[in-house]
Amino acid sequence: MTLTPHPFPFTPDVHSCIVTIMMNDMIERIKQAQVYDVAVVTPLESANKLSRQLGNKVLLKREDLQPVFSFKLRGAYNRMAALSSDETKNGVVAASAGNHAQGVALSARQLGIAATIVMPKTTPAIKVDAVRHLGAEVILHGNTYDDACTYAYTLRDERSAVFIHPYDDLAVIAGQATIAVEILEQHPQQIDVFFIPVGGGGLIAGMASWIKHHRPNARIIAVEPEDAGCFYAAQQAGKRVELEQVGIFADGVAVKQVGEIPFQLAKDLVDEVILVSTDEICAAIMDIFDDTRAITEPAGALAVAGMKKYVRREAIHDETLIAVNSGANMNFDRLRHIAERAELGEQREGLLAVTIPERPGSFRDFCGLFAEQGITEFNYRYSDAAKAHVFVGVQLSRGAEEQESLLAMFKKHGYDAIDMTDNEMAKIHTRYMVGGRASHAVDNEILYRFEFPERPGALLRFLNHMATGWNISLFHYRNHGAAYGRVLVGMQVPAADMSKFQQFLDDVGYRYWCETDNPAYDLFLK
Repeated sequence: MTLTPHPFPFTPDVHSCIVTIMMNDMIERIKQAQVYDVAVVTPLESANKLSRQLGNKVLLKREDLQPVFSFKLRGAYNRMAALSSDETKNGVVAASAGNHAQGVALSARQLGIAATIVMPKTTPAIKVDAVRHLGAEVILHGNTYDDACTYAYTLRDERSAVFIHPYDDLAVIAGQATIAVEILEQHPQQIDVFFIPVGGGGLIAGMASWIKHHRPNARIIAVEPEDAGCFYAAQQAGKRVELEQVGIFADGVAVKQVGEIPFQLAKDLVDEVILVSTDEICAAIMDIFDDTRAITEPAGALAVAGMKKYVRREAIHDETLIAVNSGANMNFDRLRHIAERAELGEQREGLLAVTIPERPGSFRDFCGLFAEQGITEFNYRYSDAAKAHVFVGVQLSRGAEEQESLLAMFKKHGYDAIDMTDNEMAKIHTRYMVGGRASHAVDNEILYRFEFPERPGALLRFLNHMATGWNISLFHYRNHGAAYGRVLVGMQVPAADMSKFQQFLDDVGYRYWCETDNPAYDLFLK
C-alpha cells in the first residue's frame, strides 16, 4: 500500500475513512510481522524508584536488551525477510546513525544477504564498530542522517540494490509495532499513558496504530529532543517540514524531517508531542540507571524524560505509565558529559555566579551562609583588589524553590548573585574557564592541591582553620561523585608565616600536595 499525501484538506468524513483504512492495513501487517528469528520478547519491567518518585506506576519496555541493544532490528528484519531472491542478489543498502544499521547488519547475516550501511561521520564509534563486527560494509559520509541517506540512495541506484529505510516503509513500521503487541500481552490491565521516542517516526506510527486499535482510551505521548523536534514541527504546521538543523546529542533521533508514511499514520493517533532538553535527557539516563543498573543512550531515555515532564505538568497520580527504553548504544566516554548535566536536569544542582568582597575572611563569611548545603563546585581566581567573582554549584533538595531561596539569602546579605543554571554557555564552557592567569602578579602566592572529604562542612572547616590575614587567591573544586573531592587552592602566605602554614596543614588533617613549582601553574595560572 502506497500512501500519497494529499495537497488539499479532506472533509472530516473522508479523512476519518482514510485514517481507518490505513490503520486496518497496518493492523494486518503487524499481525503478520516476522521479527523473532533475530529479536527477542523484551521484558516490561516495573521501575520502582521512578514509580515512588512520580507517584504513579511506571513500567519500562526494555528494548535496550535486544541482541543489538535497540528495537531497530525488528523493523529491519521484517522488511528483509520478505525480499525475494531476485531482490537480494545485489544486496541491500541502508542509511543509519547506528541502531538501524546494526539491525540491518544482523538481519543480513541471518538471511545471507550482503549489506552496505552509510553512517554519518558523527556516529558514535561503538555503533560503527558493532556494524562492522556483524559483517556489513560501512561507509562514513556526511554529518547527519540526512546526509548519509542521500548518499545511500546514490549507492542503491549505482548497485541496483534494495534500500532498507529505517522508518519510511510499511514493513519496517509493522516490525517496530510488535513492541506494542508485546506490551499489551504483558500488561492486559489498564494502561493510561504511553511515552514513545520519535526520530523519523516509524516506531510511534506502528505502536500508535496497534495501541489505538486495542486501547483507544490510552493516551500516546511522543517525545523528541528540543533541538530535533521534526514531528513536533510537522504537527504544528499540519504537514511535514524540514528542520534547518538538528542537534546530535541524541544521535539516534537526529532527523530533520519526519517520514512521510509515519506522519500520515501517526498524526491523528498521537495525543501530544513533548520536547525535552539535553539536561532532562541526562537526568532520565540517571533515573533509568538507578532503577535498572542499565545505561541507555540519549535517544533511549527520551521516553522517560518526557514522562517526568508530563507528570510534573499534569500532576497526575496513581496512573499506569509506560516508557519505551529504545536503545543502549552509547560510547562510554559520553558518560562524563551526562553525569555533569544529570543533576541539573533533575534540578538537584544549582549554578550561581556570586560577587563577594575581595578581602581576607570574605570566603569564610560567604561559605558560612550555606555551611550545611552540599557544595558541588567552587571556582575562583583573584583578579580585582575590590571584589571577587565566584562560580559556585550547590546541591538542591527542593529544586527551583530552593534555588530562589538561596538567591534571596545572598541578596539579603549584600551579595550580588546571578542564576546560571539554565545558562548554556556557563554550563558548557565558563565553568571550566573560571580562573586562568591572575590579572597581575599575586604577592606571596603558594599553590596546594588537597583532598577534601566529600561531605557538607568540609570546606568551611578548611577555612576556619586558616590564619587571619591569609587571602585565598585561587580556588577550584568540582564534585565528581568520589569519596574525596579534589581541590586546588592558591593562598597568599608571607614567607615568615610558612611554619604557621605547616601547622595549619597538620591541624586541618586533609591530604595535600604542594604544587607551587608545578610547570602547569607557571604556564597557565600565574
